[in-house]
Amino acid sequence: MIKLSSLTIGKSAVIREFAKSDLHIKLMEMGCVPGETVKVEKIAPLGDPICIIVAGYNLSLRKTEADHIWVEEVAV
Repeated sequence: MIKLSSLTIGKSAVIREFAKSDLHIKLMEMGCVPGETVKVEKIAPLGDPICIIVAGYNLSLRKTEADHIWVEEVAV
């Protein structure tokens, strides 16, 4: 498993778990739930924020937020 923040543009992964923090509730409310597939759509020039596609919509996350999401990369 790797952190969502380490995926590159165009890569897809399945959310597996969250790091221990209160942030996981906020992330789940935004559609980032375990078992959901995410795809990295864009990364800002300085690497923060990143834009992902999750649950059928675009979501921008700060790199510190994406660091709390552990994913398993999937082959496309």
